[in-house]
Amino acid sequence: MKITFLGTGTSQGIPIIGSNHPVCLSENPKDKRLRVSVLVEWEDYTFVVDCGPDFRQQMLRAKVTKIDGVIFTHEHADHTMGLDDIRPFFFKQGDIDLFAHQRVFKSLEKRFDYIFTTGEKYPGVPSVTKHIVKNEPFLAGNLNVIPIDGLHYKLQVFGYRFDNFAYLTDMKTIAETEIEKLQNLDVLVVNALRITEHISHFNLDQALELIKNLKPKRAYLTHISHHLGFHDDVQQNLPENVFLAYDNLQITI
Repeated sequence: MKITFLGTGTSQGIPIIGSNHPVCLSENPKDKRLRVSVLVEWEDYTFVVDCGPDFRQQMLRAKVTKIDGVIFTHEHADHTMGLDDIRPFFFKQGDIDLFAHQRVFKSLEKRFDYIFTTGEKYPGVPSVTKHIVKNEPFLAGNLNVIPIDGLHYKLQVFGYRFDNFAYLTDMKTIAETEIEKLQNLDVLVVNALRITEHISHFNLDQALELIKNLKPKRAYLTHISHHLGFHDDVQQNLPENVFLAYDNLQITI
């Protein structure tokens, strides 16, 4: 299985428009972060988790030529607003499979009503096949994917486990019953927004505590804001098996 970090930034990305924060002014490519998303590939299958407003740029940068589906964690704009850019894939492949909670589909149907209409569509509009995700395993390609239920402040969100790889973003609270699904991982990816406490995201200490409890072989931090600090400085202070992810990083499991 190959994982490509398409984006590792928070909702505004880094640099933030108009910001003079030192991290936003950094020349280090690892400090430049598009909105958070990940590409998961195994055998002949290619799935994207979330497609935010940078989706087109991410697909071009990663040289992605086909996708077998988009799996959504939740409906916030930084995770969904690139949906229209599935069009090139639709033109080549036909209907694109989407996987999401029923509530997320209701939001998408409102924002992208022209995609989900059952009547005559404007020429060039993509068509999709909806797959409702509940808190139970579902089939993506030939792999059983296990949802991990959590809270993003008061909003329900899903993380996902693909075999021995798990991806959690925008998490703040995870019940013990869900934690049990995350045992014996080769790789855990988890959000770590900043140093200080945040109402709807793990901060660095909370992410590291989860990693310490779960003991994956490797862990990567994502959904990072400029307030976490410079990539190289943060990496120097992380435990041996924990890495600060950056855009276009590829790992193999």
